[in-house]
Amino acid sequence: MNHIPRQIPAGLESYKRTPEFTPDNLPSALRSSHSTKPGVWGLLQVLEGQVTYHLAPPHTASAQANAGDSIVILPEIEHWVEFSIPGRFYVEFYRPIPDAGFNFSSSM
Repeated sequence: MNHIPRQIPAGLESYKRTPEFTPDNLPSALRSSHSTKPGVWGLLQVLEGQVTYHLAPPHTASAQANAGDSIVILPEIEHWVEFSIPGRFYVEFYRPIPDAGFNFSSSM
């Protein structure tokens, strides 16, 4: 994979949100390679500053987001984040809406 989707696909619903992270409270687990659970998408929302999102090998993509921007996090894809410019962000998590007919393979 060498691309990052631009938006959360239809058929998903938000179900959880992290607290706001800053350079002072960003957990080391988010600064190192990790992934979401099967079927769980994330939407990283930058409130201030700039965040860089990296896909872990064997993937090659990365993306930068400024205040007001967001980055889609795919299920089960290893990644990590770092602040390029100090600020704040949070992650909102999404899962398939029951009986919505969401098809992961057709959403990529």
